[in-house]
Amino acid sequence: MEKNKNKKKLRICVATCNRADYSKLAPIMFGIKEQPDLFDLKVVVLGSHLIDDYGNTYRMIEQDDFDINTSLHTIVRGEDEAAMVESVGLALVKLPDVLNRLKPDLMIVHGDRFDALAVATSAALMNIRILHMEGGEVSGTIDDSIRHAITKLAHYHVCCTRSAEQHLIAMCEDHNRILLSGCPSYDKLLTAGSKDYLSILQTWLSKDVKPREYIVALQHPVTTNIKHSVKMFELTLDALITFNKRTLILFPNIDAGSKEMVRVMRKKGIEQNPNFRAVKHIPFEQFIQMVAHAGLMIGNSSCGVREAGAFGTPVINLGTRQTGRETGENVLHVRNADSQNKILHALQLQFGKLYPCSKIYGDGNAVPRILKFLKSIDMNEPLQKKFCFPPVKECISQDIDHILETQSALAVDLGGTNLRVAIVSMKGEIIKKYIRSNPKTYDERIELILKLCVEAAAESVKLNCRILGVGIGGGIIHNNELIHGSMFCAAEFGHIMVSMDGPECTCGSRGCMEAYASGIALQREAKRLHDEDLLMTEGMAIKNEETINAIHLIQAAKLGSTEAQNVLRTAGCALGVGITNILHTMNPSLVILSGVLAAHYENIVKEVVAQRALTSTQAVEIAVSTLSDPALLGAASMVLDYATRRTY
Repeated sequence: MEKNKNKKKLRICVATCNRADYSKLAPIMFGIKEQPDLFDLKVVVLGSHLIDDYGNTYRMIEQDDFDINTSLHTIVRGEDEAAMVESVGLALVKLPDVLNRLKPDLMIVHGDRFDALAVATSAALMNIRILHMEGGEVSGTIDDSIRHAITKLAHYHVCCTRSAEQHLIAMCEDHNRILLSGCPSYDKLLTAGSKDYLSILQTWLSKDVKPREYIVALQHPVTTNIKHSVKMFELTLDALITFNKRTLILFPNIDAGSKEMVRVMRKKGIEQNPNFRAVKHIPFEQFIQMVAHAGLMIGNSSCGVREAGAFGTPVINLGTRQTGRETGENVLHVRNADSQNKILHALQLQFGKLYPCSKIYGDGNAVPRILKFLKSIDMNEPLQKKFCFPPVKECISQDIDHILETQSALAVDLGGTNLRVAIVSMKGEIIKKYIRSNPKTYDERIELILKLCVEAAAESVKLNCRILGVGIGGGIIHNNELIHGSMFCAAEFGHIMVSMDGPECTCGSRGCMEAYASGIALQREAKRLHDEDLLMTEGMAIKNEETINAIHLIQAAKLGSTEAQNVLRTAGCALGVGITNILHTMNPSLVILSGVLAAHYENIVKEVVAQRALTSTQAVEIAVSTLSDPALLGAASMVLDYATRRTY
């Protein structure tokens, strides 16, 4: 607590513009308000008291007991494209004075509204940090362009789904400034079913209405194709009238085209039809209750593809307004309704169904994650945001040092007998190689690796090589990426156990592949045969001072020694069993054997795989590397590939 007292409060300004927008921001605002020692909340409402959607938003905020620091009249009436542009311009004129007065450290904007674009533009030009909610999503209208424009202006991002997170990364946003939190509104949604909802249903429909026996309809204009969206709305109303179920229908938002849609409602007498209840606004918590217990939701609101999934409510999504949104199995899409019958058929298919609840957009814990993210923001970091662009082909350099230097990697091969370190160029040439006997203990090995790497790095300067990184050994390659594992220890193939009571391994266990098939294991067996006078065969000659090793065992096997051949066969069988286990676990498309022993193991490994592997894995290609020093080259290639491109 003492640390928090000394820390400067983060002054956060939340800008909201309509009821849907506020429903996503309200849970965060409550969380900020509950921690006054850390945060200072400022609220700006854009819109107009004269327009129902915005006036109701203003009243909702007051009812939630938030102080509204500024209310800006920024909406130009007209409900057409020109009015939207004029509204953005009016907001840009008025916002600088507000931001100068409030002096926020951080501005939170939500979604893809043109109002939010005006706020983000103003804040960015006035050097105010921006946190953008729900970036990276796709909806298929002009909203996409606005949302992604705000993303480019924002310094921090809070997104709802894994796909949205990947979209932000693909848009070159810094991964460290992206939070995958889930949707804040889900924090309340997932507990909404326990509330008293019957009185809410009766308030907005009638006393005789029952759960799952009514429809919620909410359709907005598509500003990039107003004519088509108005026609779609007309067909929807015709289908709903024919379907003859109690329907709660909300007026569209005030985007361009809404005036034409309202005319269609009045032309068809929706407000006088006893089966319909047409309303301009419902408090969010009550609206969610209506959606949660509806027999169907129809329209093109984001609520249908997002919030409705939390309850398993059947949804018919009309047209292109939500194209690209992630949806649960509860959503049936009608992309191009060319007739009333198509929508009517969808109503007949969906009405009254109950689907599994979907948590694509959240698990109910978004707000705690967002508050933790806000606390982690370092106001001392540079304000200028940086984009993580993928690499592009470099221009021809005029720097002679850059022209002459060789991009290289340090490769390390930690073998059982020897430790090898090499400087490897971008062309795959080994410029210099260092070989030392491998020490027995872990600490000595690490010390020797570091010593050789330092020595090689120093030598690389003399050789005019620029070291881009270090890689060690081999492993599993998936989608052209090396699998590291949680502790960077993935693919310890040598310690796959192929026998419960096999020979002792250097790791302290028994029966590992390494205990059977490694160079040290074969050296041990060669010494045993030599001590038992079973190694020497006709044509072999070993000098007294020579150290018996695996090469002598291979030589004896080639010259016809049955004992040596049996040792190699046992080692090959152990390797084959281990590889079979890998095939059953990873199902790779290719297995590459490398090293001096690889050629001696190839046939027996293929034989074991053919006998023991599942049919589905027997077709795998097993090849022997023909490269010299394949472990060093493979390790270097991972570094050189990764260091010269951007990976996500």
